[in-house]
Amino acid sequence: MKMAEELAEALARDVIAAQKELGDEELVNDVSKLLEASSTTMQEAFLTAARVLISEERARKMLDQRLDAALKAARAAQDPPA
Repeated sequence: MKMAEELAEALARDVIAAQKELGDEELVNDVSKLLEASSTTMQEAFLTAARVLISEERARKMLDQRLDAALKAARAAQDPPA
């Protein structure tokens, strides 16, 4: 159901942002448990959205680190030691 997926994604974005701000590593799990009690469809969509968003964020962080390292190496190779 598209509505559930859209609501779950919006909720996941908000919960992930709140989790970072609060430093509460269990917030996603706590919200998931609450959702499970009333709608397993919503819970599954929420968990999927949260996993995808968190995974994408981690992958982008790794990509940025690799690009930064490659740029630094390239600059170091161009600049001869003094």
